[in-house]
Parts: sequence; structure tokens; C-alpha cells
Amino acid sequence: MPTFNARSLISPLGIVRIFEVFFSCTAFSLVSVHRNYAGSEGAWSMFTWCFCFSLSVFVVVVEFIGVAQSLPLSWQDFTSAFSMLAALMIFTTSILYPSVFIPDRCTGDCAYEGIATAASCLCFITYAIEVRLTQAKVGEVSTFLATIPGLLKVFETYLACLIFSLVASYQIYAAKPGLQWCLAVYCICFIVTLVIVVLTIGRCLATLPIPLEKALVGFNTLAVLLYLTAAIVWPIYAFKGSSRPSPCYRTHPPCIEWNNKLGVTFLTIFNLIAYIVDLVFSTKMVFFTTPA
Repeated sequence: MPTFNARSLISPLGIVRIFEVFFSCTAFSLVSVHRNYAGSEGAWSMFTWCFCFSLSVFVVVVEFIGVAQSLPLSWQDFTSAFSMLAALMIFTTSILYPSVFIPDRCTGDCAYEGIATAASCLCFITYAIEVRLTQAKVGEVSTFLATIPGLLKVFETYLACLIFSLVASYQIYAAKPGLQWCLAVYCICFIVTLVIVVLTIGRCLATLPIPLEKALVGFNTLAVLLYLTAAIVWPIYAFKGSSRPSPCYRTHPPCIEWNNKLGVTFLTIFNLIAYIVDLVFSTKMVFFTTPA
């Protein structure tokens, strides 16, 4: 039987979520009114704002009617993972949309695009605040995805998705075995990390017949080694015998391909750093935490 929980709307976390709904709705409404969202970049931006708006409304409604505990999932893990994912998606969109649409495709008055960008930036700030509010404190008993290693799992998964989007655009891995190895590394780490996140939200990790904490340390160690090879191999094979086209225009295919290769290089390094930090925190939790 649903029990209405009005306090969920006036708590600090509830107020932050209401602002998330408002700013994401403002962003996609302004852009849709002006109809300036053509192309893959515009489609991504609209999808991000609508996706975050829809799930934020869902979270607010579920909290308000008090049925979170009745859902067949770990609600705290779900909200922690979603707020982290939304912050990353909105952050990407807040950079991508103005860089593509305001200088190049904005005809006449750019007020709609400018206000939509400002709303998107404010939306990112509200999601970042939610991540901070729901993050597990030191010594606090919490769910896995609310801890730093759990949040890093979401971060690692998202960066892998960005890598796939850049790699697949021109199939720049097809001709060289070294790049195919790197793609295999991205896929293996992405699949395992995503499975960990999904099983955590679905409350299935505890049923696995292995010591979970030590298994995570083992996987993080393997992921660090794999990404270390990718961080070395990818730039060697991707840029061997090729230089940045000059002049380099944004819509010029050779320039786009070169920029995508450079983007994958940096994203690989960022994900390597994320897995190293993840390994450090996971190792500390398993081997260096003294039971109370």
C-alpha cells in the first residue's frame, strides 16, 4: 500500500532532485522549441536531457509515494548509479552542444541555445551535488555503488561507451591488429564492469559463490594491466605513419578520424587512471580496513 512521503520533497536531496527535473526540462524544451538539434550531436543532447528528466521524475515519484522498498532492486544503488551517470552525461552534453550548435548552426539570435546551455550546466551541478549527498561517508555502512569504488565503476563504464562511439564512427580499428587488441581490451573491461553494476542494482552479487571483495580486486588488477597495454599500443598503431591533416576542418572526414583517434587516446588514459584509483580503494577496503 503506497504511503505518501511529503518529506522526501523538502529534504535537501529531494530539493536537489526537483531542480534536476526543472533544469533538464528547461534545456530540452528550449532546444525543441527552436528546433536546433539536427545531426548526431543534437540527437545525443536531446536524448541526454530527456533521459535524465524522465528518470529524475521517476525517482521523485517513487520516493514521494514510498514504494522504493517494494521494487525488486537495490534502490540506493540505483539512485547512486543514476545520479553519477546523469552527471557524466549532462557534463558531456554541456560541452558538446554549445561547441557544435552555437558557433556553427546558430542562425540569428542565439538566446535559446545559450539559455539551454546554461540550464544544462546548472543541471550538471545539481546532479554532482546529488552524487556528493548520496556518497557513502567514511565508516558508514552503505551500498556498494554509493562508495567511491562503486561510483568509479559507473565512470569506467561511461568512458568505455565514449570510446566505442569514437572507435565505431570510422571503424579505425579494422586495418591494424594492435588496434583490434585495444578494442578487445575495451570490450572485456566494459562488459565485466557493466555486469558488476547491473548485478549490484539487482541485488545479485551476494549470491555469487566467490568472495566478492577479493574478486573485485582481482578484476581491477587485470583491468589496469589490460588498459596499460592499450594506453601504449593504441597511440603507436593509431598514429603510425599519419599526422594531423592541415588545414583541419571540423566536417572534413580525415580530420574527424584523426580527432577521434586522439580522443580515444585520452579516454584510454583517463580510464586507466580510474581503474588504478579503483584498485587502490578496493585493495584498501579488503586488506587494510580494520574491523570495528
